[in-house]
Amino acid sequence: MGRNLTDLGLFVGKRLLQLIPVLIGAITITFVLTHLNISDPCSYWVPKAKRAQLDACISTFGTNQPLTTQFLHYLQTLATGNWGIDPLDHQPVWPQIMLALPQTLELVFAALFLMIVIGIPLGVIAANSNGRLADHLVRVFYLSGWAAPTYLFALLLAVVVAPAVGLPYSGAFTTLNPPFPQYTHVSVLDAALSGSPAYLWDAFAHLILPAVSLAFINMGIATRMTRASMLEVLPLDFVKTARMKGLSEFWVLYKHALRNSLITTVTVLGVTAGGLLSSTVVIEEVFNWPGIGRYSYQAITGYNFPGTIAVVVVFAVGVVVANLVADILYGVLDPRVEWR
Repeated sequence: MGRNLTDLGLFVGKRLLQLIPVLIGAITITFVLTHLNISDPCSYWVPKAKRAQLDACISTFGTNQPLTTQFLHYLQTLATGNWGIDPLDHQPVWPQIMLALPQTLELVFAALFLMIVIGIPLGVIAANSNGRLADHLVRVFYLSGWAAPTYLFALLLAVVVAPAVGLPYSGAFTTLNPPFPQYTHVSVLDAALSGSPAYLWDAFAHLILPAVSLAFINMGIATRMTRASMLEVLPLDFVKTARMKGLSEFWVLYKHALRNSLITTVTVLGVTAGGLLSSTVVIEEVFNWPGIGRYSYQAITGYNFPGTIAVVVVFAVGVVVANLVADILYGVLDPRVEWR
């Protein structure tokens, strides 16, 4: 056990060290692309401004300097822990992101939960009905999620489904500033800590449609991987033996077959969690969800260069951490795998 923990510690350490060049690359590429996109950002940040205001903007952000000089200055500032100032509202970027990130993580984990409790059973049903009607219907369902444009399905839920079923489709709460302390900035958790069932239902109801939208467009990952893994396991001898013992079909499928086919599905879902972060951009904007996805949309459209770079870094860290967790889970679920 000690050796395994040592191996795990070394593995995590190596992967975290590999994060450094990833972050440097993400920062460099994003900085160059954002600054090449518009030659005179101050004219956008202070439109129709007086010359004094324009000169102050240029002096503050150094937009008249060569790109290499601007980049080196940005790195020096970044080294002090300062991620820059939003040029539109003149507020520090990093605190805004830290307020928005918990809301996005809440949405991502809610979508993952739906992908697991719906996608995995659908994969089992499809595999057990291989080639029959149920299999075809399941495949049509998850392929529809893959094929549907993200914004289109989200708008469909917001415009058609929300009024029909009476669910809210904007924000995390009915009021912009809920009348209770937001300790974690996770809407459902803060509402639960308030002790009010009404506030808890309000937060939960606002979460449903964004989570369903994010889960549906990614549902095929869990369903297809489960189906493929189950098709490999179902013909094996231990499954046939369980059936010959007279065990119920439910027990055979979920206790024996699924348990031995979940390794690939779980690890793929771990990797998918990182990708879900970037998938929130459109969904959060449609549902006015106050997360980092909506913040990134506003940063990009507002030429908020520091905010855009910081968001890309958060997304990059999310992908790397999700892949690391997936690799660890793979090693935990399959003892034959060594952490290296």
